[in-house]
Amino acid sequence: VSTQSTGHSLKMVFFFTSSSPEIVLFMGRDKYENEDLIKYGFPEDIWFHVDKHSSAHVYLRLPKGKTINDIPPEVLEECAQLTKENSIQGKKLSSVTVVYTPWANLRKRPSMEVGAVDFHDDKQVKSVKVVRNKEIINKLEKTRVEKNPDLAAEREMYDKEIRQEKKHNLLAKQQQEKEARDLKKQEEDLKSYKAIMDSRNMMSNKQVKVKSPDEFEEDFM
Repeated sequence: VSTQSTGHSLKMVFFFTSSSPEIVLFMGRDKYENEDLIKYGFPEDIWFHVDKHSSAHVYLRLPKGKTINDIPPEVLEECAQLTKENSIQGKKLSSVTVVYTPWANLRKRPSMEVGAVDFHDDKQVKSVKVVRNKEIINKLEKTRVEKNPDLAAEREMYDKEIRQEKKHNLLAKQQQEKEARDLKKQEEDLKSYKAIMDSRNMMSNKQVKVKSPDEFEEDFM
């Protein structure tokens, strides 16, 4: 996630290094940052929150093509631990339930308070029970980095890359289809040519005049 500005307002976001370097963990500083994280999330983002208690909105960003079912168990535990640790009430409890769901399943209605969300489909919401693991928390906190990413600009860039990728794939598909059509035509033309040649050969054989014995004798006289 870059920190370059393109004129949009910047937000304070905390980033953490997970046990799988290709998976990014991050969370907003407060409910206002949460609001923009909700608005400008990526399809690969997975949202975490302590169930039935207020907490930070913690996210993990998967590599493209991966889904919620591809989260490594150790990364799931790290994200859940981070979520519990950043809940005023949840942090005091011996254990909590952390819910998580794909970013695309978050629903933001106009009547909701800043930072509040619910879900389009409850069936897409998973949960995990968390008991505080001090070792994991300490390890994650050592990797904490504060950044001011331009979330709107990053989402615009993401959408642009997706459009370019789709265009590239479409052109590649069209080229493959054209090559397939050309090959089919060549095969049909070859079959047609062979058919014409076979037909001509048959005609030539039919046109051969069989001479009578008398005609053969005349050829030698």
